[in-house]
Amino acid sequence: MLQYFAESRWYTILGATGFYAISSYWLLYAANEQALVNQVDFIYWLAVTASTVGYGDLSPQTSAGKLIVALYVIPLGLSIFAMVIGRIAAWVSEQWKRGLMGMTDLQLNNHILVIGWNEQRTLLLLDLLLQEREAMTVRPDIVLCVKADISNPLPGIIEFVKVDSFNKDEDMDRACVSTAQTILVDNPQDDVTMTTALYCSKRNPNAHQVAYFNDDSLVALLQDHCPKVECTPSVAVEMLAKAAFDPGSSALHHDLLSVDEGQAQFSVKVPLDSPDISVAKLFLNLKKRHDAIFIGYAPKGHVKEMVVNPPLEATLHPSDTLFYIAKRRINDINWQSLNAD
Repeated sequence: MLQYFAESRWYTILGATGFYAISSYWLLYAANEQALVNQVDFIYWLAVTASTVGYGDLSPQTSAGKLIVALYVIPLGLSIFAMVIGRIAAWVSEQWKRGLMGMTDLQLNNHILVIGWNEQRTLLLLDLLLQEREAMTVRPDIVLCVKADISNPLPGIIEFVKVDSFNKDEDMDRACVSTAQTILVDNPQDDVTMTTALYCSKRNPNAHQVAYFNDDSLVALLQDHCPKVECTPSVAVEMLAKAAFDPGSSALHHDLLSVDEGQAQFSVKVPLDSPDISVAKLFLNLKKRHDAIFIGYAPKGHVKEMVVNPPLEATLHPSDTLFYIAKRRINDINWQSLNAD
């Protein structure tokens, strides 16, 4: 019976409710229940009776009216009420299940889109993104888009979309790929990462896109076609070699990349209304006022032209991207003070 209620169509419920209300009205009218057949009072009384609330301020007075209510109005009203509740519960459950399984169509803007599933590595990535987002003044939505047969790993925390292909418009539109602010592509297969990055660059050329490759040789190939894509090849071997000659290097780099504890590396764009700032003043004032260390900058945000440990005579201009090390992200920089003597 409950399954029947849950599977009932809305037009069936509306039809049954209409028939129930009209038939109840005419039966009470025929029983000469004048107090109950007043239009406003009847609607109020029928609603509280069918929903089992029953305030008791209105009730049938005639013997026929009492029999009609006892044998028809109350039993049928309870059935219809159960049908409505069952249908609503089924609809809510279906929507929750669709969201959990990634079958919904999202309507988002300026979100972070993570494409690909690498099990524990993806979970770690999502955890780090959530921690980074907590320190931001504007907190974008995070969307995980996968082809793997999984459910939402973080329900209620991130959005989730499951697709058949990472390069079909009808699938990727559900993840709002064209309106994403940041796109992170990390798949177990580098060829899938390559084709996905090419597709995303075409659909959303203005997004900040980052792609991870296991094979370094594919980095140059992708950047030949999509120079704006930031590629992050695996640096495990380089880290191993550095740690061999400089013990502690791996721990240092891990600390700079992780926001869990200790110091981490951040970036900020120099606003357009900021004055030109010399590296000498910037280095000193950033440490003095924010306890942060300036490590480099990217002219006009061009990361391929990044200057690490620039000379003190160098100058930063508006629209340059500044990189620094601090305990947490700095959101309230007074740029005029960084240029002070």
